[in-house]
Order: sequence, then structure tokens, then C-alpha cells
Amino acid sequence: EADAALADLQLQLVLAGLAALVFAVAAGWWLAGRALAPLRRIAETAERLDDASLARERIGLAGPADELRDTAGALDRMLDRLDAAFDAQRRFVANASHELRTPLTVMRTEVDVTLADPDASVAELREMGAAVREATERAERLVASLLDLARSESGATGSDRVDLGRAARVALHEVADEARAHGLRASTDIADAPVVGDRGLVERAVANLVENAVRHNREGGVILVRAGTSAEGASITVENDGPLIDPDDLDGLLTPFRRGAGAPRGTGAGLGLSIVHAVARAHGGAVRLAARPAGGLVATLALPPADADATPTTAASAATDVPARTSPRRARRTPTAAG
Repeated sequence: EADAALADLQLQLVLAGLAALVFAVAAGWWLAGRALAPLRRIAETAERLDDASLARERIGLAGPADELRDTAGALDRMLDRLDAAFDAQRRFVANASHELRTPLTVMRTEVDVTLADPDASVAELREMGAAVREATERAERLVASLLDLARSESGATGSDRVDLGRAARVALHEVADEARAHGLRASTDIADAPVVGDRGLVERAVANLVENAVRHNREGGVILVRAGTSAEGASITVENDGPLIDPDDLDGLLTPFRRGAGAPRGTGAGLGLSIVHAVARAHGGAVRLAARPAGGLVATLALPPADADATPTTAASAATDVPARTSPRRARRTPTAAG
């Protein structure tokens, strides 16, 4: 009887163990599926997303505030940034296409109108050639600006020693004729301000600040240029008279193809300050904009200080006695990138 009872108990224990095992497997399967459901939802959302659905679809995970919800929220914020970046890229391409289409349309119109007139005189042909040349130069300036912007956003790899003060003097010489034509007065407080980076990009950024101060100024206005160093690094500040600027619009001035209030005198495409912003980021610096109460803009480019063992730059563009006007041949080789 004892052996029989033990056998029955053993069978019951085996059956109970099997039942418990089955229940544990089923419960574990259900709990694992419930726990992994958010991960499946994240994976399925990632698989469905493309450039068309990126703007309207998010994970939006609900539930307790745990690690999975935090991860889903971080991914949603990343998707928001990607959507903003793609939208900015689409606007950039559309604006660039529009800006390039304008000079091309001018050239096509001038050529078609002249060719349609079989009795066109030499003077009319020369006038057509001058208009086509002006449109070509505008397209060249836009392409040069786009290339500078692309180089800046790809990151700085140069290790030249560049003086912001000398770059400012060169830029002031280059725009001297245009400034005098509009009665502008320049006031300078320029000291040595060495930095290390891509010499071409840094000098382009400084030139853009000065050129924008001239072309977005009022007749008979003032340009104030200051350069120097501090404990934080080297900086150049360019201040000008001009139209009133809403402080809420300052950040937008750093966006490509965004023009400030008032029509500029130049034929820029609105890339000048965006190039300065990209150069500053590539060199670990920053751009600060402030609206003057009486009208105009104060733009500051701040960069980290130069290392003591940096290689000095000996390029001709660092000289302070650059003539105010470059030759037409050189101007065609190095079109301005200000916008």
C-alpha cells in the first residue's frame, strides 16, 4: 500500500510538474510578447517610414514611463529633426533652382530677342552681350556661394594661421569703391586676431560680413568693424546702419536664401550669412546677431584662439595694402560669395 501510494504521488508530481511547465512556458511567451510589442511597433514604424510619410507618422508609444517609452520618445524627436532637415534640403534645392533659373532666363531671352531681329545693329549685339555677361556673372557668384557653403558644412580640415584683423582690412579694401559710391563711412578698431582653420573659408566669412554691411546699408551710412582677441578666442564684429530688423527674424538671417528687410544693392542670393554661420560651426565657433535700435545689424564671428605652434599664413591675401579694385580677369576667377 505504501509503494502504491508513493507511485500515485510520483505520478501526480510528474503531471503537476508538466502542467506547471506548460503554464510557465505559455505565461512566459505571453509576457515576452507583451514586453516586446513596443519593440515590434518601433521596428514596424521604422520599416514603413520613407520621405513621404516622415512628416506625418511617429511611434507615439503610450504606457508606463519606462526605458522603452523613453527610447520611443527619443526616436520620435530624432524623426522630427530628420523631417526638418529634409524639409530644409527641399527648400534649399528649390531656392537654388529658382536663383539659377533667373540668370539663365535672362540669357535665353536676350539671345532669342536679338536673334529674332535680322537687322540687329552692332550696338544691339553688344548690349545683348553685356546683358548675357552680367547674367553669367550672377550665376557664377551663386555657384561659388553654393560651393563655399558645401565646403563649410562638410567640416574644416585646414590648419592655417589666419588673422581676422588682416582679413577685415582686405575685405574693406575690396569694397572701398562700392562704399564710396554710396557715401558710406567706415570706422575701424582692428587688432590682431589669429585663428587656425581653413584660410579660404575664414577669409570668405569675414568678407561676407563686410560686404553685407555695405550692401544692406543706407545711403551715407556708417560701417563699424572691430577685431581682436579675448579669453574666449578671436572675434570680428561688423556693425552697419540700415533698415529696422525684427529681433525675432535674426535667426532666420542665418538660413540659406533668406534676405533681410530692405532690398540689397548687390545681386546676392541670400547666402552670405549662412556661409558665415557654416564656417563658424566648422571651426568650433559661433555667429551672434543683434538688431540695432536705430536700424541695422551687428554681426559677430567668434572663433577659438590660434594655437601657438600653428603654421603662419603667408598668402598674398593677408597683406594690408591690397588695391581697392581687382582686375576684371581676377574678378571673374574669384567671384564674390556674399548674398
